[in-house]
Amino acid sequence: MSSLLFSPYTMRGLTLDNRIVLSPMCQYAAEDGKATDWHVMHLGQYAASNLGLVITEACGVEPKGRISPWCIGLYNDETQDALARVVRFCKEIGSAKFGVQLAHAGRKASVTPSFMIRTIVPPDKGGWVPLAPSDYRDDVHPHPEVMDLESIESVKRSWVDSTRRAAEIGVDLLELHFAHGYLVNEFLSPLINSREDAYGGSRENRMRFGLEIFDLCRAAFPADRPIGVRISAVDWVEGGWDIEDSVALAAELKKRGCDYVCTSSGGVALQQKITAGPGYQVPFADAVRNRGGVASMAVGQIWEPQQAEDVLQAGHADMIAIGRRLMANPKWAWMAAVHFQQFLKYPPRYRVCHPRMGSTLNFTDTTEKKQQLIHMFQAEQEMTVKAWG
Repeated sequence: MSSLLFSPYTMRGLTLDNRIVLSPMCQYAAEDGKATDWHVMHLGQYAASNLGLVITEACGVEPKGRISPWCIGLYNDETQDALARVVRFCKEIGSAKFGVQLAHAGRKASVTPSFMIRTIVPPDKGGWVPLAPSDYRDDVHPHPEVMDLESIESVKRSWVDSTRRAAEIGVDLLELHFAHGYLVNEFLSPLINSREDAYGGSRENRMRFGLEIFDLCRAAFPADRPIGVRISAVDWVEGGWDIEDSVALAAELKKRGCDYVCTSSGGVALQQKITAGPGYQVPFADAVRNRGGVASMAVGQIWEPQQAEDVLQAGHADMIAIGRRLMANPKWAWMAAVHFQQFLKYPPRYRVCHPRMGSTLNFTDTTEKKQQLIHMFQAEQEMTVKAWG
């Protein structure tokens, strides 16, 4: 059986070499919203590791849209120039396509990084008063400012501005972050959204803000480049957003030209009770794909190559997003390619450390096997030279 994990995947005018995606991971290494050398290093290692798609961490669409004062943004010329440098570097050294995730943290903003003890960053320490659809409070995040209609329109304009900036720096794809308890997720969830206007109440009204943002971003981004959306498929709280809601949202996004939905979950309320485990969110990707009618990206404890392959072969998802496992092993795709006996367009400078010559060939092999493996590796070298020109 041929590998689906290493088969190309096309969305609009973009074709990924394979279906392995770097899931966005916050780094908290920015300076006043600007990407730094850390981001060049962090994302560059994945660009040169033969993933199909690399997606940045969440980029705030306005300063208040960042999770912390150390998160990157895409909201002025300085942040645009800094991210453009990262994009150029990754495209020059690697074969992976490059995507940017746009986000607004909403009421979960102005806090310290997740690798520290999470505390509120007050305005006199470089923080700010976050925005929210309603006056929902907990013991972890700052008390928010409730958005009026003027504020809603202003935030929507910020999403459009960031979309245009992303197009200008040459990103191949956009992912809109509607998950993990951040602003759009707050509008979607009945646990947070208690508005009584057109943006609250019914599911249709609670979806309005996110769908309006999608429509505006889709219109502002080149038609031949795809846009996907990451959602929290369930809140993991009784009475919250559930999988039926996500299927309905996916169907609406599909009508509007959404190219995929990445199905994460949770993050909106502290009382969530998540039942985690290997592939625990795959059923959400399946529901969005096969009931909502839109391509899906599965994410969440998909660790092993065969596990990822099985998800695709079963028709549960179209792409696989991997985060922490790739952080631990940036060359995960190389190991997976050896497992499935697939050729990768690995950087020519890395030929000598390719797994074909390391983990596959050893001194206990027979002379005949050694010769077979050497011939196979030589053939791959020739393919690499042709691939890189």
